[in-house]
Amino acid sequence: MKFIFAPISIVLGLIAGIAGKKIFEQVWGLIDEEEPPKPEHREFSWPKLIAALLVEGAIFRLVKGLVDHGTRTSFAKLTGSWPGEERPEPE
Repeated sequence: MKFIFAPISIVLGLIAGIAGKKIFEQVWGLIDEEEPPKPEHREFSWPKLIAALLVEGAIFRLVKGLVDHGTRTSFAKLTGSWPGEERPEPE
């Protein structure tokens, strides 16, 4: 079943990345009227760069995680097989 799940997961992961980018752009627009600084910019404010990277990373990880779990849940409902581990490993 993993070979069936993998392409679905990849496509939805890409869509989640695009959605995360759009959400970040909207959120950053509430924070600052300038575009967010990027590491490749020569001149920028360190606090703004750090804030932009933190916010972007958090949004991306949240959207991707929710989409991934939703995809796995839907796949399990359709096939009866969970594509992944049942629970975290105990420490």
